Amino acid sequence: MGKGGALSDGVVKKIILSYTYVAIWIFLSFTVIVYNKYILDKKLYNWPFPISLTMIHMTFCSSLAFAAVRVFKLVEPAALSRRVYLSSVVPIGALYSLSLWLSNSAYIYLSVSFIQMLKALMPVAVYSIGIMLKKDGYKNNTMFNMLAISVGVAIAAYGEAKYDSWGVFLQLGAVVFEATRLVMIQILLTSKGINLNPITSLYYVAPSCLAFLSIPWLFVEYPLLKQQSTGFHFDFVIFGTNSLCAFALNLAVFLLVGKTSALTMNVAGVVKDWLLIAFSWSVIKDTVTPLNLFGYGLAFLGVGYYNHSKLQALKAKEAQKKAQPTDEESGKLLEEREGDGMGKKGDAQA
Repeated sequence: MGKGGALSDGVVKKIILSYTYVAIWIFLSFTVIVYNKYILDKKLYNWPFPISLTMIHMTFCSSLAFAAVRVFKLVEPAALSRRVYLSSVVPIGALYSLSLWLSNSAYIYLSVSFIQMLKALMPVAVYSIGIMLKKDGYKNNTMFNMLAISVGVAIAAYGEAKYDSWGVFLQLGAVVFEATRLVMIQILLTSKGINLNPITSLYYVAPSCLAFLSIPWLFVEYPLLKQQSTGFHFDFVIFGTNSLCAFALNLAVFLLVGKTSALTMNVAGVVKDWLLIAFSWSVIKDTVTPLNLFGYGLAFLGVGYYNHSKLQALKAKEAQKKAQPTDEESGKLLEEREGDGMGKKGDAQA
């Protein structure tokens, strides 16, 4: 009973911790999305400068990451040569800057609920780009699954009450750049055995992201900000807490994936999307039509099936890994038995 009770307590504690990590990630992700929408939307805080907002985030995250790595020595920096940094990290920083710029820009034109529906295309983009870059192999079943997701999103877009072509273009562009970044991380970093945690990721990637963002900022937003400089006062509370939430979200991603799994984060992401749609409809008063929900429901089923397939593939891979040592041990045991048999035969002949 003692052992059973201890085991039961341990299992309960693990379940509670897992749900706590999920809840923290959902809360922070939810907060950052709604906060960004609040700042950028012309009907709310009315500061429609997505590049500037992203640069504030990157400056804040870079500073905290630098302090953690170099000043307080809380995290060890990765052993990256200049060549590896320029050939692997900098391209990822460029893709990340484009993804963040376009996704934040979309909040000016589209509702929070519709943006979450468009984000359902992420598995489609990742799989398609993975095939193009020869990271993934083509499979008919998976492609059919991707088509189902795409049809669902298309139906949701068709049913959108406040459809904006430019906003959709920006969000789809953000999905493409983010999907490319995820595939390139596997090609440029993971395949080389380079694993970065969120602090070291921000330490290396955020400065390059900031540098890339400064180029369009100088031409697109800086002239407009100069015109506004007399009538706008930087609110340190608003932008400071917004940046802190963005930094905390990066840590929460590491916590969730590190303590549970990437698949758990995907499932939690689906829950978060439905919560955001409900929040957008009930609090922000965005229009959500039945056709929106039907289309997103279809895409949701496709994403759910895709995650289920990935889980089965991971289980099969783990089972195969566990089977290999067993096969090797069986082979060695058989060799030992054959050796003993030959020894006994030799003794009998002698």
